[in-house]
Amino acid sequence: MSETVFNAELQYQTAIFIAKNLRSQGLLTEEEYAIIDTKLQAEFGPSLGTLLSENDWTL
Repeated sequence: MSETVFNAELQYQTAIFIAKNLRSQGLLTEEEYAIIDTKLQAEFGPSLGTLLSENDWTL
């Protein structure tokens, strides 16, 4: 894994961790969380993040 790919993955995982915490505290709805996850994936293009995403990509 290159340093660029690693950094993108790290940034995505850090940001999604924060979003998950906000969701668990009731500060984000499921819909808001899904939007954030989609935007973060578009921004960082994580290779592992797509596999671990809670979004339903079959819709």
